[in-house]
Amino acid sequence: MAIKDLIPWKRKKEVPLRLEDEHPFASLQREMNRMFDSFFDPGFNLEPFGFGESRLGAFSPRINVAEKEKEVEISVELPGMDEKDIDVAISNETLTIKGEKKEEKEEKKRGYYRMERSYGSFQRTIPLPAGMDEAKANAEFRKGVLTITLPKTKEAQKAVKKISITTG
Repeated sequence: MAIKDLIPWKRKKEVPLRLEDEHPFASLQREMNRMFDSFFDPGFNLEPFGFGESRLGAFSPRINVAEKEKEVEISVELPGMDEKDIDVAISNETLTIKGEKKEEKEEKKRGYYRMERSYGSFQRTIPLPAGMDEAKANAEFRKGVLTITLPKTKEAQKAVKKISITTG
């Protein structure tokens, strides 16, 4: 080895390989790796391929929370579930909704038999504003929608202050 090889500014710089010059199989492998890496990302939509959330073992119901003048109303979409599979609890200004969805589909036709089972459990925790009258909470389940009504205490209803808006 020559002494000039030890001097960093005298070394030959390697030119990086351009993507166009890369072998086509290496390019294909890179794209396949990218696809598999993003396959199970939360933002990857599997619905067009027939893989809904329940087939992957995860189920997260849609929840709407509306604070009204005298109450807080929470609606949870739980299609295909029964009220016996749902648990609602309140403690320390926190509402917890738990449930398990079980679905079985059986199809018998001429020449084939198909049986599908899917299961998924969920738990959603919603922080509540102060001043809820937890003793008067009400939950109603109708047509796949759970509606929870939490009345506000008299003090919480009076604590609301309107703020006027001025133009400047």
